[in-house]
Amino acid sequence: MNGEAAAVIQTSKNSFFETIGQFKVGDISVSSILSAILTFLICLIVIKIITTGVNKALDKSRKIDNTLRGFITSAVKAVLWVIAGIIVANALGIDTASLVAVVGIAGLALSLSVQNILSNLFSGLTLLITKPFTAGDFVEVAGKSGIVKTVGLFYTQLDTLDNVAVSIPNGDVTASSVNNYSREPLRRVDRTFTVAYDNSTEAVKAAVLEAVAKDERILADPAPFVRLLEYKGSTVDFVVRVWCKGADYWDVYFDLNENVRESFAANGVKFSYEHVNVHIVEK
Repeated sequence: MNGEAAAVIQTSKNSFFETIGQFKVGDISVSSILSAILTFLICLIVIKIITTGVNKALDKSRKIDNTLRGFITSAVKAVLWVIAGIIVANALGIDTASLVAVVGIAGLALSLSVQNILSNLFSGLTLLITKPFTAGDFVEVAGKSGIVKTVGLFYTQLDTLDNVAVSIPNGDVTASSVNNYSREPLRRVDRTFTVAYDNSTEAVKAAVLEAVAKDERILADPAPFVRLLEYKGSTVDFVVRVWCKGADYWDVYFDLNENVRESFAANGVKFSYEHVNVHIVEK
């Protein structure tokens, strides 16, 4: 009797679970729902493991910007959740082929509607990876110049010398050449001074070198360069090239102009300008 009773109970249990499994909510059976719940829990665990691994890998890389790190983490999570949604839908018996097609079409439509935004986004990622400049650098880019304040995913913000905040789309930044005046520790100051033909070459060079020697910020190595550059119709041009620290560039630039003027006056060197001499011949 005990064996027969056990068999009856087991048969009843199987019948009960078969009945529950055949029970449907709409077109979805309870067994499919239970399977989908189990699948969802597994996907949740897998997503947690993968995102944790990605975060650890990003933390080990010090070259990746915090903004880029956050974007990568968010993008990985979004992709994993889309995949998890498709897997759960398949467990529920939903046609995933059509679901994938809908997701693809929606993604295409979205990408076309936000084409400029995506262009700026990927350009921002390019800037964060390649680092042609960083916050604090003085740059000239896309027709604007200033100190880099922030490099975002969509815009690069500059503070101009007259204290105007300029936001440049990252697509414009990557599409143009970038002049970074802060990357190298030293910079060269180039100036051209125009003098009269009456001045001797040695007198001009000596006066310029005297002016250069007054400024301690001008480096001795590389040595200052002063040479006759060009003969013009009524003037002679001398080129002056000196080196200094990048932070001293503009101070050296303007002080050199003033010191050369004072040195020329003290040494009798005459400036000149383009002019025409008219001789009247009397018949």
